[in-house]
Amino acid sequence: MRVRNYKNFGTRGDLAVRRIGNWYFGWTIVAAATVMTLLTVGMRMSIGPFFLPIIDDLGFSRSMLAGIVAVGMLCYGLAMPLAGYLVGTRGTRFVLLLGMAVVVLSTLATVWVRDPLAFFLAFGVGQSLGLGLTSPVALTPILTRWFTRQRGMALFFLSTGSMAGIALMTPVFTSLIAWLGWRAALVAYAGAFALFTLPAALFVFRDNAPAHADLRPEDVAARTAAASHATQAAPALRVADAVRTAPFWQVAIGLFACGFSMNLLGSHGVPMLMDHGFDAMTSSLGIGLIGAVAMFSTLVLGRLADVLPRRDLLATIYLVRGLGFFALVMVGAHWELYAASTIGGIVWAGSIALSSAILADIYGVRLVGVLYGLTYLGHQVGGMISSWLGGWGYETFGTHWISFGAAGALLVAAAAMSMRLPRRATPMVRSAPAAGG
Repeated sequence: MRVRNYKNFGTRGDLAVRRIGNWYFGWTIVAAATVMTLLTVGMRMSIGPFFLPIIDDLGFSRSMLAGIVAVGMLCYGLAMPLAGYLVGTRGTRFVLLLGMAVVVLSTLATVWVRDPLAFFLAFGVGQSLGLGLTSPVALTPILTRWFTRQRGMALFFLSTGSMAGIALMTPVFTSLIAWLGWRAALVAYAGAFALFTLPAALFVFRDNAPAHADLRPEDVAARTAAASHATQAAPALRVADAVRTAPFWQVAIGLFACGFSMNLLGSHGVPMLMDHGFDAMTSSLGIGLIGAVAMFSTLVLGRLADVLPRRDLLATIYLVRGLGFFALVMVGAHWELYAASTIGGIVWAGSIALSSAILADIYGVRLVGVLYGLTYLGHQVGGMISSWLGGWGYETFGTHWISFGAAGALLVAAAAMSMRLPRRATPMVRSAPAAGG
């Protein structure tokens, strides 16, 4: 992460955007983005501990609450293209502050309501929209502007935040709910979220990156020449052009499988393990262990993402994760649960970071915010389906194999799809008719 000590750089009116000694300010942004991702994804992926307490308190059926969570996943996904668009037109700071206000207000509304419709509007729609506006989609554009040479590593830290959210928030929420109840746990979350987001948005996140980002001087000339050649070769690619290309849909389909599996685990992983005879804390620790292991594995995967072909690494992650889903639903002893969680955690992170990096490689940083938001919508459509299927499948057939088996099969298929991506991605241009397939 250390770089050469250049002189001050930045844009007009932003004197704080500079190197301090050997420290590149972009890594400060990465640190804040990682914590932000921990809070947003951690909330969205840690619904499991709330599931049974809400059912017992409000009298909802499992399928009703699963349906509310499912629509919430869709709203979370629908907010992401909006977040990408608003970041491009209004800036990162505006989007984060707007999302923070929506999260806090909707969470406070959630703890007061008891009617299913009101709960659906507050928790299912409102909080999901706010979390979508503060999700990694809103943070990816700023990181792709601040990082070129180490873009893979920078984006992988968002995955570290996601995994830390699963590892920390699931047992924390379980403990808070047991101690204070599910309503107080949500209020505590909203307070912590606001206390971090407000100063981070005002003082850390800066859209104006240096001209050559984190490139070393010896890299700048070659990059400039390549960009000049691409500019002369054809006009810039448009969003409409990009969505008609095969790589866009290959990434989107992979993220659909990713969202299906991740949100299934977040919503139904703890209830599934409890249905299989594990107690609440053991179930939470088993799911949390996946995130804990993934926090460390992302450091290795992030370095590999800047060295190995990204499509190969992405395919491997999907394949091993799919096999892990089959194993997780079969465990019967504590050691089997922890072993499956450890192996799954090694490859649990990285698919989202690699997908956004591949999009930036192929389509350029100018389009990455909108395109990432659009592909991530597929991620949340998958999450919506799995959140509903997890509840309906168990109530209808009395088994979790319907949903968890489907997750494993989809991930294996995503691995095969990822191998069809370009091995070494180069930026596309509008004059490349072969890209329209």
